[in-house]
Amino acid sequence: MAKKAQVDCRDRVSGGCLNSKEQDLNWFSDLFSLDMIKNVLIIAIPALICITVHELAHGFTAYKLGDNTAKEMGRLTLNPIRHIDIIGLLMIIAVGFGWAKPVPVNMDNFKHPKAYMAVTSLAGPLSNLILAVIVLLIFMLIPEPSGGITGLWHIIQGDASVLTSMIFRLAMINIALAFFNLIPIPPLDGSKVLFSLLPEKQYYFLMRYERYGMILLVMLILSGILFDFDIFGVIITRPVIVTLNGIIEFWHGIIPV
Repeated sequence: MAKKAQVDCRDRVSGGCLNSKEQDLNWFSDLFSLDMIKNVLIIAIPALICITVHELAHGFTAYKLGDNTAKEMGRLTLNPIRHIDIIGLLMIIAVGFGWAKPVPVNMDNFKHPKAYMAVTSLAGPLSNLILAVIVLLIFMLIPEPSGGITGLWHIIQGDASVLTSMIFRLAMINIALAFFNLIPIPPLDGSKVLFSLLPEKQYYFLMRYERYGMILLVMLILSGILFDFDIFGVIITRPVIVTLNGIIEFWHGIIPV
């Protein structure tokens, strides 16, 4: 009897272990479920498109203004791998804004270094806003079941297809990336525009140490200060919503319903 009881106990323990393993496998399968993968792709693919267009705009503008650095380093390309910064991409996926690997620009090749650097810097955010306008036009042309002309109906109803969701997310990330990069903290684009208004001595001093600005920016994000005081809400979230609604209203006024 004792031996049988021992066997039964082993069976129960074994069963418990199997249940524990099954729970671990269920957790793992939930983590890498199709829905999770779909949601990540809905953000990741538009993010790759946004950062590629953004950095290509920088490099192409610099090239047109006399600097061949980006072209010589193979950055005038639509290949997103050449522009990815892993941390910046993860930030876009996690919180909706982030950054890419900066396109190298040699100011010494510019005829007017400060002014041309400001123009080159503005090209990135401007390209994202232009792309957002184009993408939202496509989005507005996605048919409704009722016969209307806007994919917004699907987003509101929560039954949007993967493609519709991806197009809408592409527009939102483009706008968010534009406003984020206009923040005047080095090395973001807004700082180069703002610094161009400074005298030569102060300008080149700040540009010399701009690479340390990213460390400051990451520390501010991780500390939570920017969120606690709703700084990002003021400079990114609200402008994104206002701009998104404005573009949609613009296309609504042009496209006949």
